[in-house]
Amino acid sequence: MKPTDFSQHVTNYLTHYLAAQRNMSPNTIKSYRDAFVLFLQYCRDEEGVSLERLQLKHINVTFIESFLEHLKSTRHCSPRTVNQRLAILHSFFRYVQAEEPEHLFLCQQVLAMPYRRYAKPPVGYLSKELLTELLTQPDLATRDGRRDATLLSVLYDTGARVQELLELSAEDVSLRTPAQIRLIGKGRKMRVVPLMDSTVAMLQDYMDEQQLRNAENSDLPLFRSRNGNRLTRSGIRYILDKYIHRLRQTHPEFKQKVSPHSFRHTKGMHLLQSGVTLDIIRDFLGHADVRTTEIYAKSNLEMKRDALNKASGGAVVPKLPSWKENKTLLNWLQSL
Repeated sequence: MKPTDFSQHVTNYLTHYLAAQRNMSPNTIKSYRDAFVLFLQYCRDEEGVSLERLQLKHINVTFIESFLEHLKSTRHCSPRTVNQRLAILHSFFRYVQAEEPEHLFLCQQVLAMPYRRYAKPPVGYLSKELLTELLTQPDLATRDGRRDATLLSVLYDTGARVQELLELSAEDVSLRTPAQIRLIGKGRKMRVVPLMDSTVAMLQDYMDEQQLRNAENSDLPLFRSRNGNRLTRSGIRYILDKYIHRLRQTHPEFKQKVSPHSFRHTKGMHLLQSGVTLDIIRDFLGHADVRTTEIYAKSNLEMKRDALNKASGGAVVPKLPSWKENKTLLNWLQSL
């Protein structure tokens, strides 16, 4: 059977376009592929469409809206996840309209589909006190504990995304003054971030123990599992959950949800609270747009407001008499 236009475009989009022209990482491409798997499963199981015969002309706004509703109601996806799937479809149809202008009207209709609105939760971050306690949880008397302590310190100190941390190799770390680390972010964009002295000391000891400062090992993963393989997302999540569990045992009041990405938010918030400007935080964290960085400023303001309300103890500010009740502004001021 002759391949359909849809199958040809999806294949080229995933295998060539995203990597060669969009410069996306393998992990990001995998997430795009997973979105298409969900879409094709929906077409087959819910719409009864033969995947071998699925063509671009079969897909329209109504069809995609039904798919998104399926994600929400049947698969119980959050609005954020639904929006991520829609963004991937937007990207695909933006690619199609350049490849096949005869489908331009269809593509523009899909690209005009709005994202779901939802209330975004405030940025979750750890206080400096809790962060310090968390970073001291690993047992430095064990090999795994020393690796975990170094990993968590690097995760916080660099504000790295999890994928950026996973892709680190020994050659990405420079411990010569000024010490720095090279991260490969979204779109394969590289940025270099400085390291604090305490993190440098931990990395020196850790890399010496792991023999990662030897030239012949420069291409080895910076953080490895016991069998020597590069750590995975689930591996880092397991490590963090282990120490969060220990922290909750000594701080039962600590109910906050913590993920590896929380360290990135924590670094951004601590930089802001230390007086670092938003444009520098943007460059440090690798944000493409300073509007993304502004979430820290907004959250910080909201937290200050909450703290002020708590500090006031619910006291009611006395109502001042209106100056309109007096003939002159001077009389009003004198009455205060």
